[in-house]
Amino acid sequence: MKSINGLLGAMTLVLAGAATAADDWYVGVTAGHYDLDGERAIVEDHNSVTAGVQVGKYLSDTLAVELGYGANAGHDDFDVLSLNGLLWLNNNDATNWRPYVLFGLNQYDFQDASNLVLDHDDRSTQIMVGVGMGTQFSHGLEFRADVRGMAGHDEDGEDVGVQFSLNKVFGSKSAAPAPAPAPVAEPVVAQAIAEPEVEAEPEVRTITVRLNVEFEFNNDTVLAVYGDQLEAIAAAMKAQDDIDLVLEGHSDSRGADQYNMSLSDRRAKAVKAKLVEDYGIPAARISAVGYGETKPIATNETDEGRARNRRVVGEMSFSEVYNF
Repeated sequence: MKSINGLLGAMTLVLAGAATAADDWYVGVTAGHYDLDGERAIVEDHNSVTAGVQVGKYLSDTLAVELGYGANAGHDDFDVLSLNGLLWLNNNDATNWRPYVLFGLNQYDFQDASNLVLDHDDRSTQIMVGVGMGTQFSHGLEFRADVRGMAGHDEDGEDVGVQFSLNKVFGSKSAAPAPAPAPVAEPVVAQAIAEPEVEAEPEVRTITVRLNVEFEFNNDTVLAVYGDQLEAIAAAMKAQDDIDLVLEGHSDSRGADQYNMSLSDRRAKAVKAKLVEDYGIPAARISAVGYGETKPIATNETDEGRARNRRVVGEMSFSEVYNF
């Protein structure tokens, strides 16, 4: 089986490493078409169709590394192992197609080609560069299409090709550190204007309790650090049993509009479930609505801004009368 076993073994090791990180990685399938250099071509028309797999790791929101393996479809002529870096451009327009550039190395292995006569090594290594476009669908699916050129030493030839990739993305791509828990808001005190009377009027205070829960990228899990805020809002609702709470869910601008709307709705419902299940608040007193990416409070051009936009907010106000 020549070096195929070794190549697949390398793929398995990288996949295991990415799974262990369980942070922001992806696996996918690929299909490509190569126009090989005439001196290195396996078939007479110099064209070859490949199918393969790849695994990658996001180092930041815009930079990823990936290892790919492909084999000549329908033949046993050659296989190719690639190690690439991928840089996403135009990060502001994450809801539609985004361009990217590729750079890396390709290693061809022609050892098992039954109809091949070469005057150079069975293996050849080339530098690879390419450009492409990609988009993200719901459920972490990512589609990419690119054009790539490969060149090496004179005996390694110059090749061009196109490749299509369909990846499944796992975990969070956010490179921003986990946000610090937002402090519970101090009561907002509003002094009522006392009428000019001999006897002092009772003091009326308007108490406002706010909730602000932030989320990791592409995630609707309520982090434990927001337990103090949830407890404060639950205590206020128990003390004021005639006041209902509206939870508003939001997302950053990365991803499709429809998916972000669904994600923001799931986030609002996740906070509602916490208040109902952990603090005993009746579900009928809480409503949850998602607004997607339509109401940002910070820029979506930075990791910090996007982290602030991935949030669920809620607020309840009530008045208390103090007699002295």
